[in-house]
Amino acid sequence: MRVVLLGATQGMGRALARRLAARGETIALLGRSRRDLERSARDLELRGARSPVATAECDLEQPEGFERALDSIEDQIGVFDTVVVSAALFASQAELEEDPELTRRLLDLDFTATVLFCEAARRRLLERGGGGTLCVFGSVAGDRGRKPVVLYGAAKAGLAAYLEGLDHRYHARGLRVVCVKPGFVRTAMTAELKPPPFAGEPDAVAARVLRAIDRSTPVIYAPAPWRAIMAVIRLLPRAVMRRVDF
Repeated sequence: MRVVLLGATQGMGRALARRLAARGETIALLGRSRRDLERSARDLELRGARSPVATAECDLEQPEGFERALDSIEDQIGVFDTVVVSAALFASQAELEEDPELTRRLLDLDFTATVLFCEAARRRLLERGGGGTLCVFGSVAGDRGRKPVVLYGAAKAGLAAYLEGLDHRYHARGLRVVCVKPGFVRTAMTAELKPPPFAGEPDAVAARVLRAIDRSTPVIYAPAPWRAIMAVIRLLPRAVMRRVDF
């Protein structure tokens, strides 16, 4: 594999990058912080990634820089065949309702900017290599409108619909789309939230995601119990959803 990862300097993305490194894959990192990129690159090299690990600065909130960042990665590692997007912004429903500017940022980053980056990656995967894998982290929050995640869930629902449509449109041309739907995972993003009994760990999620990439699984829930949990949630009548706070 020649894998480009956006958002792999922390959390689930970092855990996935480390598993890829242990397999000796060629890895390139995109992110906002040059310092974090360099530190993560050295870490991955020590863990077995093909050296040197390529890096390029890429801010998901600045779409005008996407092509330049991908050009830089191609200059360093050549044509890549896999792109993973785990970067995202999270805030609680209460925070978003009190801060319209934060709401705008979250909706722009988690949907619009992510889709624009995926489009840039998709074009290169199809034009340069004739296909490849695009793996994007969504959320179970996008499976059903729910009180605690009205706005965040809306962004993730839109992203999931986009990824499914992308799979339908380009599968015959060799593009494999993997939509990852994490439930509650113990990361810096969720540090201030109370974890449920079935909360996951980043490395366990990364193991499931890597398996999904290898098998070209279109949709993967992680941790695994979330598939059954969300299947039940999707079946609940609207009258019930109005009363519960889950």
